[in-house]
Amino acid sequence: MLTPKEIVDALDRYIVGQDKAKRAVAVALRNRYRRSCLPEALREEITPKNIIMMGPTGVGKTEIARRLAKLVDAPFVKVEATKFTEVGYVGRDVESMIRDLVEAAIRICKARKMEDVRLVAEAAVEQELVDLLLPYTKKQRKATANPLQLLLGAAQNEQEPEPSEEEKQRRYTERERVLAELRAGRHENTPVEIEVEERNPGSDAMLAAGIDLNLGEMFGGMLPKKTKRRKLPVSEARRILVQQESEKRIDMDDVTREAIERAEQDGIIFIDEIDKIAVTGNVGGPDVSREGVQRDILPIVEGSTVMTKYGPVKTDYMLFIAAGAFHMAKVTDLIPELQGRFPIRVKLNDLTQEDFKSILTQPENAVTKQYAALLSADNVKLTFTDDALSEIARYAYLANESTENIGARRLHTVLENLLDDISFNANGQHPVIDMVVDAAYVTERLKDEFTDEDIHRYIL
Repeated sequence: MLTPKEIVDALDRYIVGQDKAKRAVAVALRNRYRRSCLPEALREEITPKNIIMMGPTGVGKTEIARRLAKLVDAPFVKVEATKFTEVGYVGRDVESMIRDLVEAAIRICKARKMEDVRLVAEAAVEQELVDLLLPYTKKQRKATANPLQLLLGAAQNEQEPEPSEEEKQRRYTERERVLAELRAGRHENTPVEIEVEERNPGSDAMLAAGIDLNLGEMFGGMLPKKTKRRKLPVSEARRILVQQESEKRIDMDDVTREAIERAEQDGIIFIDEIDKIAVTGNVGGPDVSREGVQRDILPIVEGSTVMTKYGPVKTDYMLFIAAGAFHMAKVTDLIPELQGRFPIRVKLNDLTQEDFKSILTQPENAVTKQYAALLSADNVKLTFTDDALSEIARYAYLANESTENIGARRLHTVLENLLDDISFNANGQHPVIDMVVDAAYVTERLKDEFTDEDIHRYIL
């Protein structure tokens, strides 16, 4: 398990600054490990210390929580608090955040189990693909797939005669030849016909309302799975068959048990825009709805049991991280009971011009690296000089100061405008071009964008 310092170092690879917030989440994550080392009786008494992050949009609140979950492969969901108030007094069911978290845990656990059986599944699929490519097995499959013959029992009665030893040897040699060709990649585009399971996506209206209805699950697998035959190239057929074969080889009961435990013990729920449900002034009008949402969220954060289609799930030991700009409201405008459930409060700082420059270069997923990678696909080698980065940072900072402060998201807008001509004209039908963006180019492209009539281009 990572130490708090190692967690902060890992977060530094993607997020610039905001040291207080990083330290808070690092300690919260490490406390989970510390709790797991305690005797069971004491472990049951210790609950996570939930966190509220206060700061403007685009300064890294969501990214810190998302990267934290990714760091330890923990189930993670992000919800908008305003979603629960959109329809007046009857907003979206707040318990849906727990159901979403369990689904995320199911995906993580299922993927891990499928990875464990992947080599065995691939070996089985390889043999199945050889059968599909051999002419005599094709005939057998075609005969047994004929519904009329199956109905009349012809497929069982007209058994293929026992092949001779010479025929067996010939088939074995042919099979080895096809297998070698398959492994060498010579049949990737050869069409084969396979059975593909049809999935029931459910009603879009029910899914939008948070209702997940699956008749197959309701009847415990008594209903046969619907399949259809599809003709696909070997490359695509292999992917589908490996997926189906892996699913056959894993025990979904084990997956469900492990997923529920992981959701309960390791789950992280990020509640964004919590300041939008804070109550200011006299309680009335929309404030009644906001306070109602707070009271609905309260039992979940306090610790309760939520029913899901996989069974009951306890929320006592989940980590809740709330975030909001808190421009119009304060944390103290939340109901006292909810405030008490978020004992740790950290303030994230506005981004400075130096922060913008660091964001352009330091993170592993820096936006300049993303644009350089995208344009390299069209034979353009894009580089930025140091003074160009300083100018981009300055323009982004000025845009945030002049209009709405949208934090680091402003850099995407500035760079899109800056690289518009390069992105439009690059087509890949030319030799590799070295494109160096310097301060003069940045000034030329952006100096006119900060007039009153053009500033709206930077408002997202």
